[in-house]
Amino acid sequence: MKRRSKFQIPPGEAVGIVAAQSIGEPGTQMTMRTFHYAGVAEHVPTGLPRLIEIVDVRKEPKKPTITIRLKKEYAKKREIAEKVAYEIESIFVKDVAKIIEDVEKGIVVVRFDKIAGEQLGITKEMLLKSIKKGKRKIQEKGEDIIIAVDEDKGKKDEKGEKPKLFSKAKKVRKLFEKISNTLIKGIKGISKAVILEEEGEFIIRAKGSNIRDVIKNKYVDPSRIYTNNIKEIEAIYGIEAARNAIVKEVKDVLDMQGLTVNIRHIMLLADVMCSEGIILKVGRHGLAGRKRSVLARAAFEETIQHLTRAPVIGEEDPLIGTTENIIAGKTVPVGTGRVLLEFTPPKTKEKTERKKRK
Repeated sequence: MKRRSKFQIPPGEAVGIVAAQSIGEPGTQMTMRTFHYAGVAEHVPTGLPRLIEIVDVRKEPKKPTITIRLKKEYAKKREIAEKVAYEIESIFVKDVAKIIEDVEKGIVVVRFDKIAGEQLGITKEMLLKSIKKGKRKIQEKGEDIIIAVDEDKGKKDEKGEKPKLFSKAKKVRKLFEKISNTLIKGIKGISKAVILEEEGEFIIRAKGSNIRDVIKNKYVDPSRIYTNNIKEIEAIYGIEAARNAIVKEVKDVLDMQGLTVNIRHIMLLADVMCSEGIILKVGRHGLAGRKRSVLARAAFEETIQHLTRAPVIGEEDPLIGTTENIIAGKTVPVGTGRVLLEFTPPKTKEKTERKKRK
């Protein structure tokens, strides 16, 4: 009777190659499937581009989103969820006002839009208060709020002339940008908050990401908040949380495309990326660039640079990996290649008799 192995993975199995194949091959299919959705452009960022964002460890995803869950005692109260959504959603001056710049007079005029203000729950007093925070020279004229640029206090250029119109225009443009992006209420980086019902409780899903400020809200549960911004999770919750986020994000991308990949392959990728206590990208500036082997690094990218630098600094290649052993023409340390056996043939009667005759 054949004995079954107790191991799910045989010793010496090339798990890295199997994982790379298992994720890489469906990734190609995913590209094909993504671009063959007729006229559905919104599917593109969730497919291969999103997978590239994850393995390249981008500082911020192209489409950041945040899921906010309330503390257990407030989770089933819709009015609390609505209150939190209103408090965190960021509203800027440009959202509720028309802003006009006048270069000749050196002023920026802010005209409050009552209709937009009513829809977003913003009053003129709130608008005025946010503008005044910048300690600017403000003058009210009917419905208009007039802000003047800072004067040069008699400063003159090299020729003894007053500053030209160009520098004044530059100052007006700078003030225009500052006023436009002045926050009236909410949390910077969070917009378009929507309330959803999930598993019997109300959750808030919003565009953008800013965990550090969102968890300051007394109704929000800090242990159940989630964002697709992996770098932000690493900065606030640590490397283990970031590792779990990588697994979840990769799995979600593949599942959305209807591709079945064993989660162990994704877990191996996440483990390798987080093995040094920080998230390393997969590439020459990350995992591939940190390999001990000179030949393995040269086989990936920047071949000449690696091969010329190694002899200059006296770098040695221990030939312990797969790539470098293939290049060197040696046995690859994978599977049976990892086993070293020394065979001593047993002594037979004929051999012992021959020795005695001699």
